Amino acid sequence: MTSPPPCRTCAYPSHTQFASPDLVGAIVAGEFDRAQDPAWRESGAATAEEYARWSGHLCGATCLRMALGAEAPSLFELRDGTLKFGAYTVDADGEIRGMIYAPAVAYVREVHGIEAEVHRELTTAGIGELLDAGRLVIASVHYAIRRPHEPAPGRGGHLVLVTDRTADGSGFHFHNPSGTDAATRTAELPVERFADFFAGRGMSVGRREG
Repeated sequence: MTSPPPCRTCAYPSHTQFASPDLVGAIVAGEFDRAQDPAWRESGAATAEEYARWSGHLCGATCLRMALGAEAPSLFELRDGTLKFGAYTVDADGEIRGMIYAPAVAYVREVHGIEAEVHRELTTAGIGELLDAGRLVIASVHYAIRRPHEPAPGRGGHLVLVTDRTADGSGFHFHNPSGTDAATRTAELPVERFADFFAGRGMSVGRREG
């Protein structure tokens, strides 16, 4: 009897960019004040106010946290590390921008010793090739990818971690930092449907050893 292939998606933890997974739906719908998240301390933020200000911008840091595996730093430790490299910037008016791919890649390489690469032009076929080469892909998609049964309103503005092809090769498995339930946090979509949300850019990260 042939053993099934190992579940590469299962090898990577699923995290949300908000500390309480069961509150993500209410937070992203604007129905719950993220500063009142009872688990905010688990993010590593210094204060509830810092958590509330930054957590909505940390989909990229959450993707890195998942890619780095069980030994990854806390979300705000990753924020601090990538911030030092310039992967996030704060404008004079206080607006937060990021994640910026090139500094994030430099952070992954220099701090964690894992190969990473920016892909400013990337197709879904290219994502598949990177997965086949043993890499993880942090892909720019529209946040509405958590509602795949509705028309895609656009492409880009949010990041997800693509971990593997589906068993039949026709789709992608991915972890979504703003997924509102188990099915949208550890999700899968046909390649053609994924493409409706995909902005054609991202970064790839080598898989950790062990």
